[in-house]
Amino acid sequence: MNWIYLVMAGLFEIGWPVGLKMAQVPGTRALGIVIAILFMGISGLLLWLAQRTIPMGTAYAVWTGIGAAGTFLVGVMVYNDPASVMRFAGVALIIAGVVTLKLAH
Repeated sequence: MNWIYLVMAGLFEIGWPVGLKMAQVPGTRALGIVIAILFMGISGLLLWLAQRTIPMGTAYAVWTGIGAAGTFLVGVMVYNDPASVMRFAGVALIIAGVVTLKLAH
């Protein structure tokens, strides 16, 4: 169950940078800030729950890895961020590290 909490925490981690991006636009500034704060809180709570049995370093690395890779993908797919082979290779390395940490647990 704690790994489910951790994956969910990582997915919610994607929401707060998206909220901050939304806050850059005057028409969605307040909503973006609310989304960022809400997703930060939920993500932190789920990380806290996951750390009951998952080592702190592993939990933090997986949490940030999911957040970083997911935010990258949202940026490319929704906000037209640059998408090069090297950028995707970097994200693949992050994902490989997260998978390695899970397998080593």
